[in-house]
Amino acid sequence: MQTVDLSDRLVLEDADVVELRTTAPDVPTDGTNLALRAALALRDVAGSSRGVRITLEKRIPVAAGLGGGSTDAAAVLVGLSRLWGLRWPMARLAEVGVTLGMDVPFFLHGGAALGTGRGERLEALAGCALGLVLVNPGVGASTAEIYGGVVPAMYSDGGRARRMAAALRSRQPGRVAANLGNTLERVAAPRHREVEQMEAALLAAGALGASMSGSGLTVVGVARSYDHARQIRARVTRARWGCWAVRALRGPAIRVR
Repeated sequence: MQTVDLSDRLVLEDADVVELRTTAPDVPTDGTNLALRAALALRDVAGSSRGVRITLEKRIPVAAGLGGGSTDAAAVLVGLSRLWGLRWPMARLAEVGVTLGMDVPFFLHGGAALGTGRGERLEALAGCALGLVLVNPGVGASTAEIYGGVVPAMYSDGGRARRMAAALRSRQPGRVAANLGNTLERVAAPRHREVEQMEAALLAAGALGASMSGSGLTVVGVARSYDHARQIRARVTRARWGCWAVRALRGPAIRVR
């Protein structure tokens, strides 16, 4: 079975202006792009007059609830800290990152973490390289629309998150699968039938559990191992769906070359 790299790649080069280029037709290159906004924000906070040309090779599906844009923003912060000679510590970069999105500080570190506050206060968790299957329907969902559908009755006391943290520490895929949950799915699923269909397909193919990722519409299935994830992927793959077998990262989410 072919192995597919599902990580974005960015090249940062010195330039007179701050600009972003990409070959992906569905990725904006204006001020709505988080990677470009990250460069502008860092330059502003640092009081720098430096520029950068960002070339983005996009592989993470867009508007899929996988944090691709936030990962790109975090990578730009780390890369520019080196390119511009700032050498800022992660904590200082996180202060800039949180102005772009609550999940950007998480991607500066990677691995597994428990987020509190608005999600920006992170407690690292000793997780494991879980075997996972990602299924994406090929259509995007509006993050603002999904979050806008959340009502106070859906709020929790954080108990589910703490149970998931304990499951990740146990390094037992079965416990992780048993504690899956995503309140945003209660908003997305009635509006997008694909969510329920993808979950059913994953469970029928042998996944230990399945749940929507982030604001969707990607669904994540938990496998016993990476080999098991590859088997599930082979059973689930359909022409209209994107499907990948992956391992959860235990180390940094960003690698600088």
